[in-house]
Amino acid sequence: MHVLSKWYLSAFVILVLHSFAQTSHAQFDNYSASPINYNKTEVNDPVAILARRVESGEAKLQYDKTQGFLPAVLKALDIPVSSQTLVFSKTSMQRSRISPQRPRAIYFNEEVYVGYVQKGGVIEFAATDARQGATFYTLEQSATLRPQFIRDQGQCLTCHSSNRTQNVPGYLIRSVFAKPDGMPEFGKRTFTTGHNSPFKDRWGGWYVTGTHGDMRHMGNTTIKNREEQIDRNTRANLKTLNELVSTVPYPSPHSDIVALMVMEHQTQMHNAIAWANYETRRAIHQSESMNRLLERSQTLLSESSERRIDSAADRVLKHLLMCDEFVLTSPVKGTSAFTSDFESRGVRDSQHRSLRDFDLKSRMFRYPCSYMIYSKAFDGLPDEVRNRVLRKLKQILEGNVTGEDIEKYAHLSDKDRSNISQILKDTKSEFAAVCKIEVKDKDDDSER
Repeated sequence: MHVLSKWYLSAFVILVLHSFAQTSHAQFDNYSASPINYNKTEVNDPVAILARRVESGEAKLQYDKTQGFLPAVLKALDIPVSSQTLVFSKTSMQRSRISPQRPRAIYFNEEVYVGYVQKGGVIEFAATDARQGATFYTLEQSATLRPQFIRDQGQCLTCHSSNRTQNVPGYLIRSVFAKPDGMPEFGKRTFTTGHNSPFKDRWGGWYVTGTHGDMRHMGNTTIKNREEQIDRNTRANLKTLNELVSTVPYPSPHSDIVALMVMEHQTQMHNAIAWANYETRRAIHQSESMNRLLERSQTLLSESSERRIDSAADRVLKHLLMCDEFVLTSPVKGTSAFTSDFESRGVRDSQHRSLRDFDLKSRMFRYPCSYMIYSKAFDGLPDEVRNRVLRKLKQILEGNVTGEDIEKYAHLSDKDRSNISQILKDTKSEFAAVCKIEVKDKDDDSER
């Protein structure tokens, strides 16, 4: 019976992986076609730019005997060491080298994610191109004067292109019930986490340092089998990982809880922007094809294309304005310098306010509008959808909403709306321009 059970489990896993791969392959074929041309298009994300600089000899990466190229690439890509988080579940490319004793480290800024594994063969990169979205690379961990960044040709999309990434090449933070060797327990569910996720479902298979009061998460612990209940209490509110794992091989001893929360939000914000980008380009492409067929003006957008672009704008706004954000019931505090490092990178208005300012008492940010509105990915959205986002954002912040939007944006108080609007008028020129144009239009109407 035991042998049969193992056979059925193996067959089930193979079937699931085969089905997942088939779906991802179909998605990849979709991205490979016009108008996306995912792998055929040259990208200009920070890793691609660094790769070209290294190849030309303009930039050099120093090799460290312990951590290889990690310190050099973090510096070159302007990624703070304080962003370090540690994941011990075997849920990524170099899984055979990952365990609770040797977790994988992830570092990030607003454009790039870097994965480092002790004694790993490569450093992994996921970078955001303003047009093509998430692009994946590896860098071999061997001493050489001109190391080569290798761009992925679709293998990474097996995991990084599914409903977990909003059906675009994208990013995901997974929370699993991890066993003592780091393998996920296949008999239990997994979670893809974002700012809307219940706290209790977050960070299974991750180390977490920081305090969070009475709230509980899945981090810092394992289960032996599917029948065992996870212990969310014993290793809650840890300020150090000293009793769990040696952090000497890493640049930082932390796996900061605030960094984890920001990364969860940012990954799904990136995905929402990429989906809006792809969906808009496809809608326009389809409309242009129909226009040629019917001998209509190429500038005409069909009603169905208009609806698709409206839907894409709504998805961006939903993530941008932190809709459905999990309400914190206890204050959260990290253990590293990440909180101050992150806030220091923010653009500030005339009253010294920034969308990067944290709250961490009842919600993540003091002003619930994502700092990703300043990102190159947002600015790289096609005009047709970006302008819709900005115009509707103005309406929402003015309280000018109807229908289902009344409930969707009810979490924004009048003060929230006013603060966000003032910050954006001071710091986002395109938003300020939209406000001025619409004010002028109203004045012109009143004169008539």
